[in-house]
Amino acid sequence: MPEHKTIVTVEENGKGLYTQSIKASNHALIADEPADIGGLDQGPAPYDLLLSALGACTSMTLRMYANQKKWDLKRVAVKLTHEKALDAENKKYDVITREITVEGALDDAQRQRLLEIANKCPVHRTLTELPRPVVTSRLKDV
Repeated sequence: MPEHKTIVTVEENGKGLYTQSIKASNHALIADEPADIGGLDQGPAPYDLLLSALGACTSMTLRMYANQKKWDLKRVAVKLTHEKALDAENKKYDVITREITVEGALDDAQRQRLLEIANKCPVHRTLTELPRPVVTSRLKDV
């Protein structure tokens, strides 16, 4: 049973070849590609948005957990990178690296537990756990 249904609408806005307007709940965002590949660089590129989702979810999850435990977590920062790598058969795969900074009076056991909790954030789990998400697509008649 789903917790709730998330609806995001993305559409070309006509301002650039790749510039997109995004409506997520009550929020408006812009996505675009960098200028060196034909975009106007008016907003984050799609992988930037994916990394942003993972980073935000990680930070929020750690904050919620630390607050529940009443731990002295002063600040969380998450830096993410994405790159393509080649496996032994020369097939490309994605590598996302997440560097998490936690500040506060935390002992080694608490810091280790926060790392474990980071891997339980919902977006991380969606990206890494089986079963993989199901993405269905269909064309809508106009």
